[in-house]
Amino acid sequence: MQVKPYLRQFPDETGHFGRFGGADVPPEIARQCERIAEAYLTIGNSYDFVSQLREIRRHFQGRPTPVYYAKRLTDKIGGGRIYLKREDLNHTGAHKLNHCMGEALLASYLGKKKLIAETGAGQHGVALATAAAYFGMDCEIHMGTVDIAKQHPNVVRMEILGAKVVPVTRGQATLKEAVDSAFEAWVADPENSLYAIGSVVGPHPFPMMVRDFQSVVGFEAKEQFQQMMGVLPDNIVACVGGGSNAAGIFAPFVEDPCTLYAVEPLGRGAEPGDNAASLAYGHEGDIHGFHTMVLTDDDGEPSAVYSIASGLDYPGVGPEHAYLFDTGRLTPAGADDRQAVHAFYALSRLEGIIPALESAHAVAYAMELAQQKPHESILVNLSGRGDKDVDFVYDNYPPQQWA
Repeated sequence: MQVKPYLRQFPDETGHFGRFGGADVPPEIARQCERIAEAYLTIGNSYDFVSQLREIRRHFQGRPTPVYYAKRLTDKIGGGRIYLKREDLNHTGAHKLNHCMGEALLASYLGKKKLIAETGAGQHGVALATAAAYFGMDCEIHMGTVDIAKQHPNVVRMEILGAKVVPVTRGQATLKEAVDSAFEAWVADPENSLYAIGSVVGPHPFPMMVRDFQSVVGFEAKEQFQQMMGVLPDNIVACVGGGSNAAGIFAPFVEDPCTLYAVEPLGRGAEPGDNAASLAYGHEGDIHGFHTMVLTDDDGEPSAVYSIASGLDYPGVGPEHAYLFDTGRLTPAGADDRQAVHAFYALSRLEGIIPALESAHAVAYAMELAQQKPHESILVNLSGRGDKDVDFVYDNYPPQQWA
């Protein structure tokens, strides 16, 4: 019996990756999720849909983005060779537009009038606001007030693009609470709106859809790296909060002899509330309608989390990452705040590339890995550029201290 390729095996029909994933949601939400899943599996695989999405990627997003050899960074470290998949060059400055254009295109086929989403660092919010403008839809972005203050440039961009930014003040007022608020807004009007989730999290079919839309990153990188070097990369590194950029670059390599590193935010330390490293410190549990690895408090509820990078401070991880970790296919890794800032400045000064703080976590671990594996290649998903972070970094980690 011929075994199906990995991407056709997972998730299964119920949205599970092994024991992770699924859709544990109220009946009305379950019905809406089933409709979205059916639409995605039919419309999303049609010739018209695929052709239109490819045209959008080429002529609007500017894909493919290049793979770039970071020679000066590599020479400075003196170890393994570091390559960057330049998603910072994707339109809007991050990988997020890859799935936002796909979700918005699906919404247009379904006759939806409004897109609703959460955002942490603001990159998903900007990308969805861009997609809404492209398709002529209303857009509502829910964002914690802590992140609104921290990521002001992206808030401005969303509003310029025509989106309504909804401040979320409950709880920690960061990403988890923004997800809660956005879900509630979608539940209030599911017939006319689509919840365009910002990562590979949530109930089925969202982790599958986002992974599939983001896999363009990995398929491009695989072909580009083989054209450059004649072989596959030895190691692939990506930052992981919920994990959309990592899912995208990992997906085409799961069955290949490459080591996959999921770099989590170690923040200020190992104590609860000082990091957002769900694979390293979490336990199996449920959050936002799916089963995964979750950081929990003494009552078993999702705990407070922290990261210098607003896009990584989520107390859970995508169910596919949990599955790949559980089966040993994915290797957990981490970088703390100071390592991320050091990488932020190193890449800026050595390569002329200012990375997002989220991506800086991946770069930081790649720099460490290069010293451990001096004869191997390391492909980093540089998932976003750092325009949104420059004021925060400059004010809190002045360049004079990072010479």
